[in-house]
Amino acid sequence: MGMKKTLLNFMREEAYRPMDIQELVTVFDISQEEYKPFKKTLKTMEKEGTIIRTKKDKFGIPERMGLVRGKLQAHQKGFGFLIPETEGERDVFIPSSFMNGAMNGDKILVQVTKEDKNGTKKREGEVVDILERGNSKIIGIYEGNKNFGFVVPEDTRLNQDIFVSKKDKNGAEDGDVVVVEITRWPDQRRSPEGVVEQVLGKKGDKGLDILTIIKKYGLPEEFSEKILSYAEGVSETIEDKEYRRRKDLRNMKMVTIDGEDAKDLDDAVSIEKLENGTFKLGVHIADVTHYVREQSPLDKEAFDRATSVYLLDRVIPMLPRKLSNGICSLNPSVDRLTLSCFMTIDQSGKIIDHEIAETIINTTARMTYTDVTKILKDKDAELIKKYENLHQDFLDMEELCAILRNKRMRRGAIDFDFPESKIILNELGKPVDIKPYERGIANKIIEEFMLAANETVAEYMHWAHMPFVYRIHEEPDEEKLTKFKEFVYNLGYGIRWTQDVQPKLLQEVLEKVKGKPEEPVVSKLLLRSMMQAKYSPECVGHFGLAAKYYCHFTSPIRRYPDLQIHRIIKEHLNAKIDEKRAEKLAVIVDQTSKQSSERERVAEQAEREVDDLKKAEYMQNRIGEEFEGMISSVTSFGIFVQLPNTIEGLVHITELDDDYYIYDEAHLCLIGERTKKVYRLGAVVKVKCTKVDIDNREVYFNLTEEEEAPKTEIKANKKLVDELLEVKEEMKTNYVDEE
Repeated sequence: MGMKKTLLNFMREEAYRPMDIQELVTVFDISQEEYKPFKKTLKTMEKEGTIIRTKKDKFGIPERMGLVRGKLQAHQKGFGFLIPETEGERDVFIPSSFMNGAMNGDKILVQVTKEDKNGTKKREGEVVDILERGNSKIIGIYEGNKNFGFVVPEDTRLNQDIFVSKKDKNGAEDGDVVVVEITRWPDQRRSPEGVVEQVLGKKGDKGLDILTIIKKYGLPEEFSEKILSYAEGVSETIEDKEYRRRKDLRNMKMVTIDGEDAKDLDDAVSIEKLENGTFKLGVHIADVTHYVREQSPLDKEAFDRATSVYLLDRVIPMLPRKLSNGICSLNPSVDRLTLSCFMTIDQSGKIIDHEIAETIINTTARMTYTDVTKILKDKDAELIKKYENLHQDFLDMEELCAILRNKRMRRGAIDFDFPESKIILNELGKPVDIKPYERGIANKIIEEFMLAANETVAEYMHWAHMPFVYRIHEEPDEEKLTKFKEFVYNLGYGIRWTQDVQPKLLQEVLEKVKGKPEEPVVSKLLLRSMMQAKYSPECVGHFGLAAKYYCHFTSPIRRYPDLQIHRIIKEHLNAKIDEKRAEKLAVIVDQTSKQSSERERVAEQAEREVDDLKKAEYMQNRIGEEFEGMISSVTSFGIFVQLPNTIEGLVHITELDDDYYIYDEAHLCLIGERTKKVYRLGAVVKVKCTKVDIDNREVYFNLTEEEEAPKTEIKANKKLVDELLEVKEEMKTNYVDEE
């Protein structure tokens, strides 16, 4: 056990009281030679925030001293929330007067000043230490005059302008979009100061909007010359020894099935239906680790990036294109190195046998989701003739897909069916169309086959007792789940809940609302009650998939965890993992899990913001137009309406001026005091687009004049309106706009 862990365990003991360094030296019997390293360890732990030093120079751990460590999520109005590092711990509200110079994204230490033990009210606190700054470089608009200027951050959560002296503006002119590096951090009395590092251009320049988001989230852009040079040095010729030592599958029929635009093809599939009715499914994944060696410059770069990021008209790849689109991509009719997982699957979907092997393949065809769907769903005669030699394989794949999906549903996997949209940009990067995008049968085939391979590999490696990176999804948040249960009950759905909520019960809810107006709303609320999936060295299962074992094995070109576990699998297959190597791998999988989970979140945020930006731009040209949509969310400050193309806009409560509306949180609806109108989730309404805020990615609607909210009675509580009216005066007095 390392010194850090020993110190932490010691300080967590109930009998521990804060000690100074001399007391700790005595307790741990630190010699004169060990004193400097010991002192350095304490300083490092203090800097990391795992321990703190009091004003009397005594050391202790934050949680024992009323302190909470985590990241600051700031609001544009000045206040913020601490998102704790410790799972299960509640967020802490921080008023603007207690931020003490902390900025959005900072790693901070907060003193809890108000604590409600029952969890019914929010905790409050004050920032006492900033452990690590989250934004050293900020994107914004330069506003200048003769002697100095300010950069107004694009991110509205960074609500302090950055002062820039004349000598530090580096050619920036009024209205330029710039990158500014902070040289002096803010405190209670002083604004942050900085130096303009780069002028990106004028607002409205082609592609600058997405580039601004890339810079805002600190996403990597071009690869360095060193990395590109290293990639160019990777041989495209497969060595003779690889042909000799690998299982040769070049004569086996197999295809890749991807989107039309995909260039990084990392999975191929093969299928054989045996005489006894069982299937032999092959999932063949690009062997990226053959080219990206551990600790090489390529590996270190891939670890830092951790994932490819897809931003509509551009991709920020995890690996240079020489590998991702070239030697690693499973392009048709060329030899490629792979790691294959063969599964023998019976008619019930049970995997009765499997084999994992290093292989060499030569794919038969590069198929698209569109073409395979046309072959299977539309019975397209021309395509069937073109792919005559593969037609039966596609039919077998469709049959096996249904078997595997039915098996997942039987065990209780939660299958969200959210509407997806495709944003079409013109050559100037402007959105010209946003249309619903349906997952066809081909998409579902690949999805089921990849899920099966991921589970099989995870279970195999779990029982091999090797360090590994699992994909885990923990049980839902108890408090949020309770609210979800109440909402479902109030909708009139009787579910016999057990004490331990199983995914099968939640799947039952989705099945009951399928095809009904409230389906998207119930799905969204259920998703919000769930935990986020993440990577972990611990195999704790995947709640949403109802799977005991799960990992990400199928996309090593674009996800680092997949690449890392390929290394471990190959070493295990070749009996190269001894005790010493296992110890090293334990550290590696822990680092990989943390880094990959964190970078995945950042990529998701950037992808979502680009989508929201383009949706807002699209609606800006449609102000005054009328649409039909569904109420997707109800809050105390208004209702959100989602259009069929997935664009969502707010009808603010001030626009509902025909009555005074009371917010019923239990039933998630707004109820008219006089008219008894009820605006509830799932109701279809007509709206007009009235305003678009591009900077905040927000769309605003008004209900059209002829639109009348349905006068629906709430099933579960007919006296509800009368009870709410009794407290109307109090609510009017205490009303706070929560927007």
